[in-house]
Amino acid sequence: MIWLIIGLVVFLGVHSVRIAAPGFRQAQIDARGLNAWKGIYSLLSIAGFVILVWGYGMARQDPVVFWIAPSWMSHVVALLMIPVMILLVAAQVPAGRIKAAVKHPTLLAVKIWALAHLLVNGDLASVILFGGFLAWAVVDRISEKKRLRAGLTTNPVAGPVKWDIIAVAGGLILYVLFILFLHKWLIGVPPIIGI
Repeated sequence: MIWLIIGLVVFLGVHSVRIAAPGFRQAQIDARGLNAWKGIYSLLSIAGFVILVWGYGMARQDPVVFWIAPSWMSHVVALLMIPVMILLVAAQVPAGRIKAAVKHPTLLAVKIWALAHLLVNGDLASVILFGGFLAWAVVDRISEKKRLRAGLTTNPVAGPVKWDIIAVAGGLILYVLFILFLHKWLIGVPPIIGI
């Protein structure tokens, strides 16, 4: 369990520098340059992610179970993951209507993903992992709103619908790949019982 917590702290900690220490972030960019900051940020993020995935796998070998979801709940989660994938793709392309409407598609995707996975994973390691991501996404969204009010950031402006079409098509392709192959390959369990 300790490795899961360490990985989560490192990964979410790096992703929280802008929330908790924007002055430190800017000082590092000023001193080292944007590319060096991105390099350090990326290396720490990858290290944290690897540790939390490994720690999660280790913690699940001796689970403390709070609840067991009914088997049909995996189908509900599978449906919730459709907008998650679309939002993740929308975050990577220029703004269309989707990105402009939700403002921060990655944060919304993380919230839905975490909540959905809490529905079917009632063990302590999952509550820590998915609950941690959910709490982080909520805090980051609040921070984004504060930065917007302070004039430090702007919301995306709606662009051509073609970016929405790309987001939906790309999200659906990614979804199918995860359902059929990637989830079992990356996580070790099929996303829907019976697949």
